[in-house]
This record gives sequence, C-alpha cells and structure tokens, in this order.
Amino acid sequence: MKEKGLPKTLVLQQLKSKLKEDFTYDSGKILGSMCTKPHAFAKQIYMKCLEKNLGDPGLFPATAELEREAIQLLGSLLSNPSACGHFVSGGTEANIMALWAARNLSEQNRNEVIAPVSAHYSFDKAANLLGLKLVKVKLDEQFQVDIAAVKDAVTSKTLALVGVAGSTDLGIVDSITELSEIALTQNLYLHVDAAFGGFVLPFFKELGYPSFDFDFKLPGVCSITVDPHKMGLAPIPAGGILFRDEAIMKSVSVEVPYLAGGNTEQSTIVGTRSGASAVAVWALLMHLGREGYKAVVKRCMNLTSKLAEGIEKMDKVSLVTKPVMNIVGIKSKVIDIRIIAQKLREKGWAVSVFPKHIRIAVMPHIKPAHVKSFLKDLKKIVNENK
Repeated sequence: MKEKGLPKTLVLQQLKSKLKEDFTYDSGKILGSMCTKPHAFAKQIYMKCLEKNLGDPGLFPATAELEREAIQLLGSLLSNPSACGHFVSGGTEANIMALWAARNLSEQNRNEVIAPVSAHYSFDKAANLLGLKLVKVKLDEQFQVDIAAVKDAVTSKTLALVGVAGSTDLGIVDSITELSEIALTQNLYLHVDAAFGGFVLPFFKELGYPSFDFDFKLPGVCSITVDPHKMGLAPIPAGGILFRDEAIMKSVSVEVPYLAGGNTEQSTIVGTRSGASAVAVWALLMHLGREGYKAVVKRCMNLTSKLAEGIEKMDKVSLVTKPVMNIVGIKSKVIDIRIIAQKLREKGWAVSVFPKHIRIAVMPHIKPAHVKSFLKDLKKIVNENK
C-alpha cells in the first residue's frame, strides 16, 4: 500500500486498463454462464442499500422484514407462501444449508445422501464439510435421475434425497414427484436444487411448454434452492434457500448474543450478509411480478428454439437432447468437442465445456443478433474442421 493515495481519476484509469480483459454481458459473447446482467432497477436499489447487513438484523429491522417478505413471495411462486429461509451467497451455500438441516434433523446413524450424477458439485462440498457420504446414482435415457436406481440405493443409513430442477449440464428436470413419494415412504429429507429452474419452470404451463411438478406442491419436498441472481435478474450475491417450515430452518439456527442490534438467531452459514441483495430481490419481485418474469422466460425460450433449430440444420454437430429449458447441449460424433469449444473461444465466445458436449445458456442478456452470429461462427468452424 502506498503512503499517499492516488487521485480518483488515476485509479479509474488503472481500473479501466486492468479490467479490459473481462467479458461483459452486453457483448452477448457470454454463452456459458447461468448468470446474467442484473436488471437496471435492481442495480439502482442495490447501490442505495450497500451498508445494510442482515447479519445484524437488530440494526436493520426493516431490511430483515423485506427479506422475509421476499422469501414469502418466492415461496408463493414455489407453491408455499409460508416458506421461510434466507438470501445467501449462491446455490452452493444454499445446497450446503439444505444438507446441514437434513443432517441435524436425522437420526445419528444416518449419514448417506442420494443424488444423481448430474447434481451440482456443491453437493460434494456439502458432503465433505458435513461428514456425509454422497451416493451418486445413474441417469435414465432422458438424462433424469434413474428412479429405480434411487430406490435400490436407499438403505438404513440414508438421510436425504436430492433432486435437480434444471441440471447444470443440460437443464434437465428430475422426476421430483417420484422422489417425493420415495421420501415420504422412507421418511427421508428431500431437497430440490432449482437454482436455475426456480425462476423458469413456474411459468411453463402458462406459456404452453410441458410443465413439471417440482416444488412445495409435492408434500415430500423439504427445501428448495432458487437463485435470484440467475434467471431472477438480481445482482450477485443473491442465492436463495427456502425451507418448507420454520421447524426445519430452526435445525440450523444458533443464538448470537453480542451484536450491536441485540440478541438474535442466525440460521445461515455466514454471519455478515448483504442486505442490499435482499432488498434488490424484493424490489424486483414487486416491480416485475409474474407477468414480467413470464415475459423474460418466454423471450429466452423463443431464442432457445431458434438456436436449437439452427444447430439441427448443421452437419457434424447436433443437439444432445431437445432443450427442456433455456439450456442447449451441442455434441459431435465426428469432431472433438473440445476443439470446437477452443475455436469458439478464439472467436470470443465464452462457452461451457462438459466431457461430451458444449453447453449454451440462453440468458436474458442474449439477443437474436447474438444467436445469429454464434450460429454463423459455429457453422464455419465445423465446416472448416476436417
């Protein structure tokens, strides 16, 4: 650190230079991320609330109340207006919290969690942190968790099941209905990772797409991860963990007596939490409403269809499966997919690479011109590759 600080203008110049290598959502080149450019209104609200700390709700009681209201609004979207929970750093923290609650509510001799191989890597982290054993089961031909394999994996040591509503690799939705039935029959905790799908699937029926039962409508579902900073258009960090009822959330609560705002209970992993994120989510939910979010999903799904149609017309590449949500998987039987991905990156496209396919997330920052340009570059790459 320098003894004497630099003028703001010089610092800003240096920042501009140092940050020029970063991708921007406005460029339309970010195709591999499940996050997007925050809504302009949400950014405005966020900036006004930077000092608010939900780790000390006694100092910011109005902010804490807005968080509760926002969680209830999300709960209404997910079929349970009485849901409780918190906004946390992201889906990883939310998933860890869910298994934390499952462990604390279970019998001591139970330490196994059954999850599909498509589950997010955060469940590996959670298992490691919590001293649990993660039992991964195979997928069926539709890339959903194999229900028969789940049933076979259940033992006297099983404490929880994990279902995914919008898998990281392909946006697939597991049969949460069947998982709920297993959970109820076997007295198991069921957590649904809808970090991505939570702001997409609730609008499918109204938009005319095949709909899925995945939320608290199903009696076996105990908790849901849903990330407003993905399809919810909220500023990062704004992950969400929703519990069916307060008794579940209480299982991970600790008393904190020394805070400036007075004695309180915390039921999150971290202490200090951004109040700005919670207020921004509340403001977005109030501003956009169901109609606003439905319009966002409709636009993304329409662009997804155009992208999928363009890929299907090409030689040498094809779809892994028909897109379920605004996630597209591209595979090739004749060209190493890693080579295609590298060539795309050389042209400035930020795509995600999985072992057997490239993943494209058609997020709200993507425009028709971006899809058209991407398809043009992809076609040129595959045609030039021998």
